[in-house]
Amino acid sequence: MYQDLLLEKKDGVALLQVNRPKALNTLNDAVLDQLLHAFELLALDREVRVVVLTGAGGKAFVAGADIAEMRSFDVEQALAFSRKGQQLVHLIGKIPKPVIAAVNGFALGGGLELAMACDFAFASEKAKVGLPEVTLGIMPGFGGTQSMARLIGRSRANELIFSGRLIGAAEAKNWGLFCDVFPAEGLMAGVMETAAQIAGNARLGVAHAKDAVKSGLDMSLAEGMGYEALHFASLFATKDQKEGMTAFVEKRKPAFVGA
Repeated sequence: MYQDLLLEKKDGVALLQVNRPKALNTLNDAVLDQLLHAFELLALDREVRVVVLTGAGGKAFVAGADIAEMRSFDVEQALAFSRKGQQLVHLIGKIPKPVIAAVNGFALGGGLELAMACDFAFASEKAKVGLPEVTLGIMPGFGGTQSMARLIGRSRANELIFSGRLIGAAEAKNWGLFCDVFPAEGLMAGVMETAAQIAGNARLGVAHAKDAVKSGLDMSLAEGMGYEALHFASLFATKDQKEGMTAFVEKRKPAFVGA
């Protein structure tokens, strides 16, 4: 279906892989288009409850944007490329199901920006991450200057962005970029265990929680609390709320229907 992506679906979990291993899964304009299309379809696919995003080949998650393509951009082309990358980042944040990054190797530049756009990320102990754009005469353009400061704080974000240095998986975890780090051979098993746990929960509860967290980050605390209360209350009009609470009282596993 896609020239540069692999997509598998099983038991409510979609595994989406960027499949350009010879180019370390770098992002060019065509790959961005394919990712946008894939996430738009996954957002609407009722069989999919969780998306896992990773890179094929074992060496890289996504080792940045394709420099061979970018080096000839003029200002107008660069602006269009940045906006397309930001459109993808925005889409990943808005689809009503969790997106988990499985960072199995290099996640540099646009690759790290893609991982940070996901709801959370796990990494292989072999992962190396950073925003090295300043070493190429440019700066992050897919949201990195905004998302990294929100995730790890202004000072650490500035140091990484201004220096362009790379850090390992353990340091990235300590700073809050990764939830956990696994041995390379155990990464996908660990990610899929968490994905399966999420897929077994109420689809609407998870979707509303994702929106409340994401949207609340752009609100004051008082506004965010009000927004959360509205989401919380709206779920009491769903079949899954009745089923989940009834199953708890009856000491059985709930059978959620996504409605």
